[in-house]
Amino acid sequence: MRNILLTTAALALLAAPAMAQSVQSPTYYGTLGYSQLDASDGDLGAITGRAGARLHPNFGAEGEVSVGVRDDEFDFGGVPVKIEHEYDVAAYAVGYLPVTEQFELFGRVGYGTTQIKASAAGVSDTEDGESVNYGAGANYFFDAQNGVRGDWTRRDFTDDNGGEVDVYSVNYVRRF
Repeated sequence: MRNILLTTAALALLAAPAMAQSVQSPTYYGTLGYSQLDASDGDLGAITGRAGARLHPNFGAEGEVSVGVRDDEFDFGGVPVKIEHEYDVAAYAVGYLPVTEQFELFGRVGYGTTQIKASAAGVSDTEDGESVNYGAGANYFFDAQNGVRGDWTRRDFTDDNGGEVDVYSVNYVRRF
């Protein structure tokens, strides 16, 4: 038994250099763009920044932060209500499907938190919502470092009355 374990360990050590050659160093990227949040209560706009690491040609991870820049108003029982997107933060696992050297499709799934502020008749309330997020998009690169990204993400809020929000985003992408 001991000889089998020693032989297995020796073979694993001999195979390690071959495995190391197939491992690719991560590619890092950042994005900056505009996101449109479409909800049943209103449409909001945000500036969105992302930072990510492509750990494998087909898999990676990214973090996302958005800050609201466009508010919306609607009437509720004759009373004007203003809603504001304060911020959101999320983390995603990303899967890539390269189509050409310049164009790729991706899907992502993650978890996030969003803060919305509503005010009516001099009274305001801030609400946080946790969400499971999933979506898809595409990247097109002009050269080895610069490109554009378009994506759609559904935020499925876990609260009882949280509902869903669709987010459409257009971004500049920079690889590092």
